[in-house]
Amino acid sequence: MQTIVEDVREGNGAAIAQAAEILRAGEIVAFPTETVYGLGASGLDGDACAKIYEAKGRPSDNPLILHVADWHMLKEVAREVPPMAEKLMIAFMPGPLTLILPRSAAVPDRVTGGQDTVGVRMPENPVARSLIRVAGIPIAAPSANLSGRPSPTTAAAVLRDMEGRIPMILNGGPCRYGVESTIVDCTGDVATILRPGAITLEDIRDLLGDCRLDPGLREGKAAPKAPGMKYRHYAPKAPMTVFVGEEGAVEEAIAAEAKKIETAGRSVGLLGSRELLLKLSDVVPSACSQSYGPRGDLETNASRLYSCLLAFDGLPVDAILAEGVEEEGLGLAILNRLKKASGGHVVHV
Repeated sequence: MQTIVEDVREGNGAAIAQAAEILRAGEIVAFPTETVYGLGASGLDGDACAKIYEAKGRPSDNPLILHVADWHMLKEVAREVPPMAEKLMIAFMPGPLTLILPRSAAVPDRVTGGQDTVGVRMPENPVARSLIRVAGIPIAAPSANLSGRPSPTTAAAVLRDMEGRIPMILNGGPCRYGVESTIVDCTGDVATILRPGAITLEDIRDLLGDCRLDPGLREGKAAPKAPGMKYRHYAPKAPMTVFVGEEGAVEEAIAAEAKKIETAGRSVGLLGSRELLLKLSDVVPSACSQSYGPRGDLETNASRLYSCLLAFDGLPVDAILAEGVEEEGLGLAILNRLKKASGGHVVHV
């Protein structure tokens, strides 16, 4: 299969119309959102959604998110919309937020992993919204990468994983946020975050008065109610260890571990803030380091994270040592992705 890449950064309605026709025909298309690039299929066509799992090598019990254009389309796929969900929609949609709602009969089991709930989001990216409107259907779309790999934030990263696997990629330029949407379960008495993202725990608590973090974020034992809860995600090829704690202690621990690895004849990659890379430039060469930006600049850190992880696949490193961030605000999402990418290999110092 030949994969066509169409540039839609300055419009290109013909390309969007072509992509919409591909979706209506039961095939899959990669497209930009404000979070990461999505791998889309008709969300009401179980056979089309099965092609997403095939292209990604994705476990069939890992549910998909439906992307909708408006309130009317959302009500087609949700059996009901609880009051807390309405408040969240008014405050944060369109935007990087996914709501877990009771599914309607129109949603196939392929989308939900056989569960009675469905994840729905309304992207703010103009290309994504235009594609949904022109197609006239909800679009089921996980991230447009091979399962378990870092999510793509550029069309080039999509092509690296999906060339020859899908017919079309819409190139809308780099994604704004760089981490996937916040997923909030609205089916219980209290809003519960299943996956942290750019809409933070603090944002939701300010709006609703209460919000919880699902224990599955740490345990990973139950059947996943949302993407990213059960399986290793976002991982570079080399094994990674994440260090969290006070800045000085983290720097010392990473330096000591790097020297230990190098003494054993293995090469080290370093992922972290600009400040950390400067501090340890005599321990890990810059050619084997990736900076996710200034320390504390969480928006920049999030937007650069996946591109840094992907970059390590082109570097001669046997192990990656990563600097964690504080688990507050957007930092909760960043550290969640780092933990997932490391397979839970986290050192607290």
